[in-house]
Amino acid sequence: MNDTGNFVLVSNDSSNLWESFKSPSDTLLPTQVMNLGFVMNSKMSRTNFSGGRFQLRLLPDGNLVLNGRDIASDVAYNAYYISGTYDSSNSTNSGDQLIFDANGYLYILRKNGQTFDVGPRQTVPSGDYYIRATLDFDGVFTLYYRAKNSVANTSWSVAWLEPENICAAMRADNVGSGACGFNSVCRLDGASRPICECPEGFSLLDPKDPYGDCKFNFIPNCNEKESDYEEHIDFIELVNINWPFADYLKLLSGSMNECKELCLYDCFCAVAVYDGTNCWKKRLPLAHGWMNDTELGWAFVKFRKTELPSNNPTQFRERTKGQKTVITVVSALLGSSVFVNVILVGAICLGFVLSYKKGYNQVDKVVETNLTCFSYNELVEATNGFKEQLGKGSFGIVFKGTLGTKTVAVKKLTTLVEDGDKEFKNEVDIIAKTHHRNLVQLLGYCDEGQQRLLVYDYMSNGTLATFLFGDERPSWEQRSNIALGIAKGLAYLHEECCTQIIHCDIKPQNILLDEYFNPKIADFGLVKLLKMNESRTNTGIRGTKGYVAPEWFRNTPVTAKVDVYSFGVLLLEIVSCRKSVKEYESGNEYGAILTDWAWDCFHDKTLDALVGNDLEALDDYKRLTAFVMVGLSCVQETPSMRPIMRNIIQMLEGVVEVNEPPCAYPFSITSN
Repeated sequence: MNDTGNFVLVSNDSSNLWESFKSPSDTLLPTQVMNLGFVMNSKMSRTNFSGGRFQLRLLPDGNLVLNGRDIASDVAYNAYYISGTYDSSNSTNSGDQLIFDANGYLYILRKNGQTFDVGPRQTVPSGDYYIRATLDFDGVFTLYYRAKNSVANTSWSVAWLEPENICAAMRADNVGSGACGFNSVCRLDGASRPICECPEGFSLLDPKDPYGDCKFNFIPNCNEKESDYEEHIDFIELVNINWPFADYLKLLSGSMNECKELCLYDCFCAVAVYDGTNCWKKRLPLAHGWMNDTELGWAFVKFRKTELPSNNPTQFRERTKGQKTVITVVSALLGSSVFVNVILVGAICLGFVLSYKKGYNQVDKVVETNLTCFSYNELVEATNGFKEQLGKGSFGIVFKGTLGTKTVAVKKLTTLVEDGDKEFKNEVDIIAKTHHRNLVQLLGYCDEGQQRLLVYDYMSNGTLATFLFGDERPSWEQRSNIALGIAKGLAYLHEECCTQIIHCDIKPQNILLDEYFNPKIADFGLVKLLKMNESRTNTGIRGTKGYVAPEWFRNTPVTAKVDVYSFGVLLLEIVSCRKSVKEYESGNEYGAILTDWAWDCFHDKTLDALVGNDLEALDDYKRLTAFVMVGLSCVQETPSMRPIMRNIIQMLEGVVEVNEPPCAYPFSITSN
């Protein structure tokens, strides 16, 4: 570790093998120099150091930019800051390097030797200071300083930041969610940092990520009669907020009431915005939301009268009808006699206490599960009498359904343990608290008599099994991304969610693909509900033939390493595009067990046979070899020899080197 903060790995001949200055995470330090093509990602959140939603890049044309990005595909959105150091008429005037000098000045060195200051000079006080430039998780690029002789708990001071208003700056790009998550609203605090909040009518998709997406609490029903709309639906009124890129219809004139009425009778309208003259209908998801006192207007968010609006911050709201009623009652009291006042005040206080307790209990129940409880008849209607079957598994049958305009998958559970009422509710509560982009999202449930159903997001591209084992071999890049996504989902279940979840049945049929072929793990958290005699293998063993870890057959504890084993088999399937156990004609059983065959191909250096001469995979031979070694490491007979999912992710991403695995089955497997 050099005095500059550069961490260097040095070989025996004193040459640098790797250094942190050439591979920055989210921070630059003085004396650091970055060349054209440099990319730096923010972290995901204050406590999550994985790559986040924002980037600092020195483009090949010489411009330094800040931009948002899609984490899954790493596609960069349009810049919300651009240095302007590209000159199409004179290439020598374009930027060539980003330099952070020893004095704490950050500038772009042009090809002709001239400089362009990224931030203002003379902002760091003179003296002995630590200095750093960090792309923070909220997308703001900030120069910090701190006295070297300061006490340990002294915070860093801000010299300058870019942009000064990220809520407004990101509105220049109509792609992505903006400075905050989808359906969220951005506003600035006193230090020019963004605050992201879900407005009333919305709630956080992940309660642990206040800067993440918000989900709409209202579920539309386009089958409702128009005459029932006024009876069942009302609006939450918010002030001075807007989502400018979510319009699907604009009315050039009309009153506020007309604007609300037009949205009320349109089941596609989630929110209407009125600026005093014009009315805009908004579609979901809402993006680039922000609060600005200079933009006078009202937003009307739908909610059902039978449901409590969410208990989110109320700084966006106007005074509600309830508040106006209280004012009217108080005014009336002031004009009454003292005795009557005492009686009325006592009655009102009692009413407030009872109402508060009732409301608190209702809100607490909503927060506990964060799910919609559907009636059985609602789901019968949504699935058209369970007409279209999507699949069948250990837990029951999955049907396609429609709730309002949203397509859903309804799983009708048929193999639950006896008297499993409490177990069902406990497991549903645990599943409801899981939020990860590589898990299928649970939207609601039904617990009515003997009927227990789960409502999930619908995945338009079906199962990974159909994708992998079809007539056409998927691309290597797609398969690689899918493998990494599954690993991240499992790591979340094992280590990051509030209660550790061991899936126990990882296989291609339990991995679903959304419209962009992002993998989503399904059926997690349900294993405790499965009857033992309904499992796909021997009694007492949970899982599917070909994916079951050896410890299931022994009198040994079952841990998260059973999922690691199953993932290893699945990874080898993704690499080879063939099933874990293959049926062959009698007398030609070689290669029937994929894990054995994969070991032979790896040991004999014939990976071309394993991937069926897939040229795209063979051109990426280093990553192909790493994936195979990871798969073979996961299927080791001894659980302690298998890596954990967090380390698997690092190996798949190429962050850490993969050690050559030993033969997975040096000893025969016994069943005692």
